[in-house]
Amino acid sequence: MPKRVLIAGLFHETHTFLDGTTGLSDFAVLRGDEMLCCTGDSSPLGAVLECAREFGWEIIPAVDFRATPGAIVEDEAVETFWNELSARLTQCDDATDAVFLILHGAMTSESLPDVTGEILVRLRKQIGATVPVFGVFDLHANFTQRMADHANCLVAYRENPHADARNASVIAARLLQRTLTTGEVPRMFWHHPPVVWPPTGVCTADDPMRSLEQLARKLEDESPEFWAVNVCAGFAFADTPDTGASFVIATVGAEENARAALARLGDFALEKKDAGNVTDPPLDEIFARLDPLPPGLTVLVEPSDNIGGGAPGDGTGLLRALVSRRIRNAAICINDPHSVQRLASLAPGARITLPIGGRGSRLDAGPLILEVELVRGSDGKFDLEDRQSHLASMCGDRFDMGSCAVVRHDGLTILLTSHKTPPFDLGQWRSQGIEPTQLSVIAVKAAVAHRRVYDPIAARMLWVDTPGPCTSNVRSLPYRKILRPIFPIDG
Repeated sequence: MPKRVLIAGLFHETHTFLDGTTGLSDFAVLRGDEMLCCTGDSSPLGAVLECAREFGWEIIPAVDFRATPGAIVEDEAVETFWNELSARLTQCDDATDAVFLILHGAMTSESLPDVTGEILVRLRKQIGATVPVFGVFDLHANFTQRMADHANCLVAYRENPHADARNASVIAARLLQRTLTTGEVPRMFWHHPPVVWPPTGVCTADDPMRSLEQLARKLEDESPEFWAVNVCAGFAFADTPDTGASFVIATVGAEENARAALARLGDFALEKKDAGNVTDPPLDEIFARLDPLPPGLTVLVEPSDNIGGGAPGDGTGLLRALVSRRIRNAAICINDPHSVQRLASLAPGARITLPIGGRGSRLDAGPLILEVELVRGSDGKFDLEDRQSHLASMCGDRFDMGSCAVVRHDGLTILLTSHKTPPFDLGQWRSQGIEPTQLSVIAVKAAVAHRRVYDPIAARMLWVDTPGPCTSNVRSLPYRKILRPIFPIDG
């Protein structure tokens, strides 16, 4: 008789220092059989659905909520998700053999600092203690004790940029199949050392994350009872008691063995703590290195307006620098639906003066007024060129930037979008008639996740400090709830 597995997803990375909220309408929602359209696509949901076919599971698709990283989530969105999930469980008449969840792990709402943990507590209360709960989650999770206590085996992405998000879901699905076949049920143990790193410091190609992931894989090889050893980089832009790096092990072995391994990871993180505290140099210092402009593509990275971290993507700090220094053959993307709307009725070649960007953060200097020439408009939809990119982990195979307009000002090409678009796929440019490899400079609003697609084409990559909500200087953030003392806030 096939095993019945309920599948649900709840995905949002919450930046609690941003103005405004993320409401129910900001979530893309798939309900019931609508989820099956993702089977085989590049998302973690697509991966587990494909595995379900392989294993012969009877799938119970419940509900999938996903939203682009952003401000604190309104309680209505969380309660709507839970009510729909709970109702689906009730419809199953308790005939569910397992639950598989696609999660982020750094989701915070108006009333709940740990949304994921709260959902797991409610889920466990409804399904009972014996139904296995497995799943996959983002490496940037602020993992919590409640998450460890109420799930059996959650598997984190192991790469940042998240090229392996789909594969992590496959690993989790195969481990669930192991439980359904053998009857072995793991439990999870968690450890949170006093460390919080900015997103710029947690690329898995560099220390400390590189060495921590290597140690985690070594621990899995040395200890067959460890089904998954997870390294959580944490998400510094969430003010919660559990913000920061942590480690969690799913094991069928003795608790003392898991605790010893967690201690090794925690001690190593403290030894390497300085390597993860990466901050960005000032604009003037970087632009001095670009005068004259060197050959090949220069990628300028603006972490303070990191769309993948929840920033509005309309910051003008780097845009102003490109304009004032008259950097030619350059391109930047600005999320600005107001400007797109004003351009909608114009024909290519028209010239107009626009106040561009600067509306999404009180830290920004405000809109930059520029005279621009309209090059083209589009619906903003594009197919991902890289099906293993960080963007694929969020949306699958296709992304919608909303209505777009490409404009030009004095050698600078500006792609204006209506929806925030993380710069994680070159299809973003090519779909708009812009060939990134032919440019001298591209400005990206990111921290690390862009590297998978830009490293192969960049002659150099330079990070710059500008005003914005995703600063790499975590000491400057107005934390109130984070557990203290913690490095580097307290030295």
